[in-house]
Amino acid sequence: MAILICWRGGRTEDSVTGDSWSRQELARFLRSRRARVMPKQVGLPEGGGRRTKGLRREEVAVLAGLSPTWYTYLEQGRDIKPSIQVLDSLARVLDLSEDERRYMHTLVHGQVANPQPLDGPTWAGGVMRPLVGLMNGSEYPVYATDIHCNLTAWNDAAAEWYDDWGSHAPEHRNMLRWLLVAPKAKERLPDWERVTCDVIARWRSELARWPQDDLLTARVDEFSRLSPLFAGLWHRHEVQEHRSLTRRFRHPRLGLQTLRMALMITPDEPLVGLVIHFPVPAAG
Repeated sequence: MAILICWRGGRTEDSVTGDSWSRQELARFLRSRRARVMPKQVGLPEGGGRRTKGLRREEVAVLAGLSPTWYTYLEQGRDIKPSIQVLDSLARVLDLSEDERRYMHTLVHGQVANPQPLDGPTWAGGVMRPLVGLMNGSEYPVYATDIHCNLTAWNDAAAEWYDDWGSHAPEHRNMLRWLLVAPKAKERLPDWERVTCDVIARWRSELARWPQDDLLTARVDEFSRLSPLFAGLWHRHEVQEHRSLTRRFRHPRLGLQTLRMALMITPDEPLVGLVIHFPVPAAG
């Protein structure tokens, strides 16, 4: 789904709760990535009666030019804040992708304040809902989601290509929840598992920006209970930034179709993303 969530907030002072969550998430992330790197990848021997999967803590510390004790504190979620240079050194040693490197930096330096509810006057008087209405004549899906993945508006074509979300209970009108549990998600999306994995990885990247939002934490717990796939992927700490992408659909009348998706946000609605689908241009 085009949950190309791309909300970007400015930095504010961290609350105790948000800062603690970020430290613990950084600790879990570092441990998971350390376990992924094999000694031979960094020129170390693989023998020596290793009981640790991947690199040892002290090996990461030495390779990154850090004190083993100080690095251990990072993996324990202690109240320390590594510099940009230290994070980049760890990214090099742990062979992080660019998305993973950005995620780590966001956890340490990029937290933002708790988002405001989106069902009040700000949303009602905003521009996203009228924009969706203007696109109601389009033959391709258009919908809006908030940072919690709630579906806040959609056009008629979205019901045809995805699902009739209006028939779902209001509390179930959530794009990620739909992907995880709705039978129609697998029916309409031939690449359902890959799509779902990508969306979860992108959502995790966004969560680093909102460490103080209790509803996001509740959503993670809810989705983990609903879906073994979500629980397993969440435990793996996969992250991914947002990019332009295409998605394959199994349309009830048109058969197999591929659409490109684009995201639109406005300064007035920084927590809401408008997702627009359109045909892939013909080659040549």
